[in-house]
Amino acid sequence: MTQDDRFSRPEELEAMRLERLSQATISKEITGPVSDWTTDWSHTEPEWAADPYPIQDELRQRCPIARTERFGGAWLPTRHDDVADIAYDTEHFSSRAIIIGNMRPSRDLAPVGVVPPISSDPPFHHEARKLLLPAFTKHNVAKLEPATRAFCHSLIDSFEDRDVVDAAHEYAQHIPMRVIADMLGFPPQDHDEFRGFVENGIESVSAPIEQQIEAMKRLSDYMLRQVNDHIANPRDDLTSYLLNCELFGEKLDPFHVTGTMVLLLIAGIDTTWSAIGASLWHLSTTEADRKRLVAEPELLPTAMEEFLRAFAPVTMARLVKDDMSWRGVDMKADDWILLSFPAANRDPEKFERADEVVIDREVNKHAAFGLGIHRCVGSHLARMELRVALEVWLERIPDFTLADPDAVTWAPGQVRGPRSLPLRIAVEEAITGLPRG
Repeated sequence: MTQDDRFSRPEELEAMRLERLSQATISKEITGPVSDWTTDWSHTEPEWAADPYPIQDELRQRCPIARTERFGGAWLPTRHDDVADIAYDTEHFSSRAIIIGNMRPSRDLAPVGVVPPISSDPPFHHEARKLLLPAFTKHNVAKLEPATRAFCHSLIDSFEDRDVVDAAHEYAQHIPMRVIADMLGFPPQDHDEFRGFVENGIESVSAPIEQQIEAMKRLSDYMLRQVNDHIANPRDDLTSYLLNCELFGEKLDPFHVTGTMVLLLIAGIDTTWSAIGASLWHLSTTEADRKRLVAEPELLPTAMEEFLRAFAPVTMARLVKDDMSWRGVDMKADDWILLSFPAANRDPEKFERADEVVIDREVNKHAAFGLGIHRCVGSHLARMELRVALEVWLERIPDFTLADPDAVTWAPGQVRGPRSLPLRIAVEEAITGLPRG
C-alpha cells in the first residue's frame, strides 16, 4: 500500500474512526461541587483548577489513594512512590487512553492506543517511541533556539507602550504554538484552531459526549487536511517524516500517523504554555525571586527546574487492566488512575520544603516530565522553550507585577497553567548590539 492509498479515501477513514468511537464505553456524566475529596474528587472542578495543592496535601495525609465514581470510576494516588510505582507498572496498568473522561476507548485499541506512543503499551511502545527520538535530541532542539529567541523578542515588541499585558494570551501560549507548528509544517496562522484543539482535547472532558465527538471530528478533519497537503507537497518536517516512517517493515497505519500528530500538537503546546505562564505568575508574585534572577541570570536553569517541580503542569491517566487489590484498595478492570505528577513533586517524604519554591534547590529529581516508559520525549524541547522564554522576558521586562490578582485564571483538567495572566510591565529596549537570533 502506498502512502497515498492510506489517506486517499477519507470517507473510509471517517467510517473507521466512528466505528472506534462506537466501541468506547460511555459513562454517566457527573459534574458539580465535590462533596468529599476522598470519595468524590474531580480534577475538572473550579476549586482544583484554582489551587489543587492544599487538596493534594490533605489527601496525602487522610487518604493517599482517593476514589471517585465520576468518569465511571477513578483513583487518585497522591504520594510520590505510589505515583511512580504505577507509572512504571505496565503489567497491571494500560496507557491506551491518557486523558480521563466519560468515554473509555475500547481495549481493542491496545497496544497502540489513541495517540501513540504515549498511549501505547509494551512491546509496541518501545518501537513507536524510537521513531520520535531523533527529532527531539539536544542537538536538533538547539537548532530551534535562535528562531525561538527572535520570536520571543517579537512578541514583546508587540506590547509597544502598554503597561498591562496578558502574559498567558499574548506571550506564553504563542511560543510553543509557533515552535510546534514549524516542526509539524502546519500554517502558523492556524493558532486559533490550535487553541481550540487544546481546550476541547484536555479542558472539556466533562462536556456532553456529542460535543466531544464533534470536537474530535474537527481535529481529525484538520489533521487529514494537513496530511494530504504534505502528500501533495512533501517537505522536511515531522509530518512528512511520519508519512514516510516504517514500523515492522510497513508504513504507519493512518491512525498512528494522525494520532502522533495530535499528540505532538496538543501536548507540545499546552504543557509548555502552562509552564511558561506558571513561572511568570510566580515571579510576578514573588519579588525576591524575580530580583534575584534578574541580578543572577546564570541561576535561571536551576530555578527553571524548581518551577517545573513546583508547578508541574501535567497529570496522566492509566487504566486498570484487570480486577486486583493494589496497596489496600480494590481496583476494577478499566478503572481510571490519575497520575498526579504535581502531587508527587510536592510530597514531603521526597522533597525538603516541598511546598516552597526554592529557586536554588540543588537536588531536584522532579517528575514534571513524567515517570516510567512514557517520560516526555520532548523534554529537551520544553526546557529550551521555557528557558528562552524566561531569559528574553527577564532581559526585556525585569520589573513586573500582577495587575489584577482576581483576574488570573487557571486551566481545568489534566494540564494546569494560567489562561489569563494580566501583568503590569515596563518594557525595556533591547540591549544595543545584542543579536536577537
